[in-house]
Amino acid sequence: FMAAALALARRGRGRTGANPNVGCLVVRDGLIVGRGWTRDGGRPHAEAAALAGAGARAAGATAYVTLEPCAHESPRGPACADTLIAARVDSAVAVDG
Repeated sequence: FMAAALALARRGRGRTGANPNVGCLVVRDGLIVGRGWTRDGGRPHAEAAALAGAGARAAGATAYVTLEPCAHESPRGPACADTLIAARVDSAVAVDG
């Protein structure tokens, strides 16, 4: 699943402004239920996009994220770590690099 998340991250290459290219898959019971990448200009973040696609299916799922989810709020939106918790994701797997 991480390889697929890395492929998603490449979709934003050169278009995310100051934000890094990030990909995220939400996987529940072995099936991908949400996918996202950081969009043009850096918003929405990959986690928010993937959770929007997953909806209620995110509860109990695992998020595969290509970079540790942000933990700071900004005027442009909540922290991705808080968003994952609010969606009741069971675990997150992140790779930095």
